[in-house]
Amino acid sequence: MDATPNPDPRLAPGTDHFDGTRFFNPNAPHGRTLAEVRRWRRSRHPEPWPKRVEVPALPPPGRTAPDHISATFIGHSTFLLRIGGVSVLTDPIWSQRCSPVSFAGPRRVRQPGQPLDALPGVDIVLVSHNHYDHMDLPTLRQVRKRWTPRVLTGLGNARHLAKAGIQNAAELDWWQSAECADTRVTYVPAQHFSSRSLHDRDRCLWGGFIVETKAGAVYFAGDSGYGPHFAEIGRRFPRIDLALLPIGAYEPRWFMRQNHVDPSEAVRAHLDLGPRRSLGMHFGTFQLTDEAIDAPVEALRDARVQAGVAAVDFDVLAFGETREYLV
Repeated sequence: MDATPNPDPRLAPGTDHFDGTRFFNPNAPHGRTLAEVRRWRRSRHPEPWPKRVEVPALPPPGRTAPDHISATFIGHSTFLLRIGGVSVLTDPIWSQRCSPVSFAGPRRVRQPGQPLDALPGVDIVLVSHNHYDHMDLPTLRQVRKRWTPRVLTGLGNARHLAKAGIQNAAELDWWQSAECADTRVTYVPAQHFSSRSLHDRDRCLWGGFIVETKAGAVYFAGDSGYGPHFAEIGRRFPRIDLALLPIGAYEPRWFMRQNHVDPSEAVRAHLDLGPRRSLGMHFGTFQLTDEAIDAPVEALRDARVQAGVAAVDFDVLAFGETREYLV
């Protein structure tokens, strides 16, 4: 694909994912039409979810040794990562709904696995894209008031974050990096889309992150459909100690395939990336699509067996669980 001249100096030279007005996926450039969205809404048959699933209380995250990485699963796509002495929070959402309003929209079925007050501190916040289940301004406002961390995101998203009082958010294009807290963070491609209203489709960029410190490297995928970008990330970053990959929100496949991997595709992404280990996310918290609440974890187990991937290599954490890895 011929590169469009860059009207925005923040764009990487020769970018292949911006047409001068909107961002797009180079390997899936045509998004869902309004007719397809309407068809999906008319034909939906979502499996019933419980209104509430109790989350057992688990110990809060503690200290992490300099040569260890720890991951605490809060829920959905929110993890607290401790990479040596650096604390990183991914797509934080503690709100009861992922919605532009507090009285409607998908409601939390599981409470956050750890309260916000249980976190020992936050140095860096990663915001992968601007969907309400990933960019939750009420939570980001609380995080800013507690710790004033550095916030990193994709191009175009800083104006949204400013509404949460975050004035210093660093916007990155794919493959661009920022240095902070003795950490190098690189924004990497994903196959997805962006919007916070009916009128701003794909005006902001979406992506994932590679976080590198002296202690190790973590990949946080954000939201993504399956594509060749996973293998490219693996080629460019041959050391990934831990990958956080989405496994939920994937049915029906005819509609969700472009933007959300299913568990079998998540296993393919794991193999493409070549990390030492992976953890699943983006499941069992908000009912966003049609599969049953337990289907992602069960399907991941089956896909792992079919691909010959050991459970220790691609697992899920309990909500609130902290797991520590020697790197």
